[in-house]
Order: sequence, then structure tokens, then C-alpha cells
Amino acid sequence: MSPSFETLEVSIAEHVATVLLNRPDKANAMNGTMWDELQRCFEWLDQEPTVRAVILAGNGKHFCAGLDLGVFGDLVGSSSDPARRAEQLRRTILRLQGNLTAIEKCRVPVLAAIHKTCIGGGVDMTCCADMRYATEDAFFSIREIDIGMTADVGTLQRLPKIIPDGVVRELAYTGRNMDAEEARAVGFVNRVFDNRETMMREVTAIARNIAAKSPLAVRGSKEMLLYSRDHSVSEGLNYIATWNAGMMSQVDLQAGITAQMSKSHAVYED
Repeated sequence: MSPSFETLEVSIAEHVATVLLNRPDKANAMNGTMWDELQRCFEWLDQEPTVRAVILAGNGKHFCAGLDLGVFGDLVGSSSDPARRAEQLRRTILRLQGNLTAIEKCRVPVLAAIHKTCIGGGVDMTCCADMRYATEDAFFSIREIDIGMTADVGTLQRLPKIIPDGVVRELAYTGRNMDAEEARAVGFVNRVFDNRETMMREVTAIARNIAAKSPLAVRGSKEMLLYSRDHSVSEGLNYIATWNAGMMSQVDLQAGITAQMSKSHAVYED
């Protein structure tokens, strides 16, 4: 049975989970509950054997307006000692980082489908996804700079691994909007669609294509790509040799080869 959520709407069909940010009256701004529920949701999806791909999108007119400013009141510690307040704030930031890192750590690919507004924490969130897709009216902004703070939950660490360094610096220093076409041109999003309906239909088709592959092979591919991002080529080559020596499924391999030879579709265990 799937857990219940206050700020998320979750459904599963044909091995694909769809997670919708569900605070449409607040432009899906991320309050404290949403931060915690994102981690709980993706940790559950990580453990759910029937899920082979996840689509992350938003209900309403906007994808995500970033951090709900009401959360800032909860960030300040209660101690009269500045050092203790600072240590408490550090732990809070680390917890928020962990809330979003759960998206990246989910064993199956996560496809972010973004429409209209994606700013601040929304950019942090989508940087954790495996792939990003957008509508032509979507825009992205590292908006933290405009409220006098340095982005601290993942954008400045992940975005330079996705798009050119100079573009990241311009976005981080100015807080300007990057529209969907620029995002596609620099490699942040894979494709741009006319509207949300078309985007959701096409992204669902991509997710189902992924879900038809061997779940273990897809899991290994994601593991290797994440590992290679943060390690040298030689370390990555050593890791994949060890991984395949222990976790290359002969059952899946045989099913895949048989399907290729008979021009049919292989069926894999969850």
C-alpha cells in the first residue's frame, strides 16, 4: 500500500510512478512538509519493486516556486549562543539537502517534467533528476541571490556537472531567468514541448520505454553514471567490472538476447 502525502500526489501505472507536487494554490512552493515528504516518497519508491521509472511534475499553473518563505522562520535556532544557533542551522541545511538527495539516490531513473515556473528550490530539485523536460513557457532561476543568500541545497554542486561552468556562474551571480530554449541549448533539458499535456504524454512514453528494459541493467547504468560523475575514468572502469562480475543477470541477458533474435519484446522480473 502506498503511503499518504499532504503535499504530493502519487500514482503508479505500468511500472511508472508519477509524483506531482501538489500545492497548486501556492505555486507548489516548498513548505516544511513538502521537503520531508519528498524524501519519504522517493525512499519508498526506491524500495518499491514494481516501480521502474519515476516522473516528477507539478499540479497547477507552475512547476515549483521554490522555498516557501514561511520556512525561513523555522531555520533560526532558539539558543542564545551564536555558535549553537549556527550549528543548529547547519544541521537543518544538511537535512534539507538530504530531502532532495533522496531523489538522486532513488535506484530508478527520475524524469522531471517542468512547466512554467521553476526557481530556487525547484532548480535544486530538478538537478537531482536523471533527465529534465520542459514546456516552451518554462523558465529557471537561481533566485536565492535576490534574497541575499547563497544557494545551499544542491544547485551550485550539481548544476556545473550538467551545463557549462560559465553559464552556471552567470545564473548564480545574477539570478536571471533562463528560458526553456536556452535550457535546451545548454543541455539542462532534453526536449521542449508546446504545452504541459503534450510534455506529460511524451515523457510518459519515454518512462515506459525505460520501464520495458531490464530493471537491473537500468539500475546498474544509473549507478555507474552517478559514480562516474564524481570519480575518475579508471575508478569508474574498475567499479563497472566489479558490478557486472557480481550483478549481471544471466536470466535477463538470455531474455534480452532471445527477444533480439526473435524480434520480440523481452519480459523481465521486477
